[in-house]
Amino acid sequence: MKKILFSLAIVGGLSACAPMSQMQPPPTVVSAQDLNWIADKVFKNETSGDPAKLIVWNAQEEFASLGIGHFIWYPEGRHGPYTETFPGLLEYTKTSGVPLPTWLQNRTARGAPWPNKVAFERAQGDKEVTELRNYLQQTMNLQANYMSARLTRALPELLNHVAPAERDRVLKNYQAVEKSPKGLYPLLDYVNFKGEGISPTERYNGQGWGLLQVLLAMNPSQPGPQALSEFARAAEDVLTRRIANAPPERQEAKWMAGWRARLDTYRPQNLLAGY
Repeated sequence: MKKILFSLAIVGGLSACAPMSQMQPPPTVVSAQDLNWIADKVFKNETSGDPAKLIVWNAQEEFASLGIGHFIWYPEGRHGPYTETFPGLLEYTKTSGVPLPTWLQNRTARGAPWPNKVAFERAQGDKEVTELRNYLQQTMNLQANYMSARLTRALPELLNHVAPAERDRVLKNYQAVEKSPKGLYPLLDYVNFKGEGISPTERYNGQGWGLLQVLLAMNPSQPGPQALSEFARAAEDVLTRRIANAPPERQEAKWMAGWRARLDTYRPQNLLAGY
């Protein structure tokens, strides 16, 4: 499988004592080996390693999910409660100098070209969809890079969305995971999986389920296996709470087994398996 390689720059080394205006983290460059590994892990989480699932429209959803991270793409003129991430990938691709499929490069519209799931399914044999699927299969590392850029932006935003008294705890929990062996992966995967946790539309009964909520739910830990286990535990608690708060008609309990399987990949006993 051909992949386009990029270095991966991520957040790191924030000072817990620095003023918010000075929290500009220096990038940490991750090796191509680690970049490949992260991209493959996320790909398997979202698609079970099936390239056909790089472009899907899930039942009961109002958007297409594309790429290794199943980045959200709403139809043109439509918006929803979840953060739209695929247009950002397209912009990131353009600034990286990697050519998009011609039909995407020439589009002026921001939204997806399929107005609904029926139209999406009808288009699966189209040349444009085939080109897009092949492109997404060939640029997994670029997509992982885009996800890392999102994570880089996320931490200062997370700290700005909590009371000053809680910023130190959030930052230390983040750093404990990030400094653990392969600790970048659970942070990057979770923020892509369930968001930053700062959007007011991503709430049930006023409670979110993103990375911020997981960091707030963690007990203090030192970098290493304890921090990884604690991150996975806190994430499971946050998602269990989400299900309890979800509208009954959404029947979100049906997703918990899959969510737990994903969170298990964050645990230290599983994190290095197959690496």
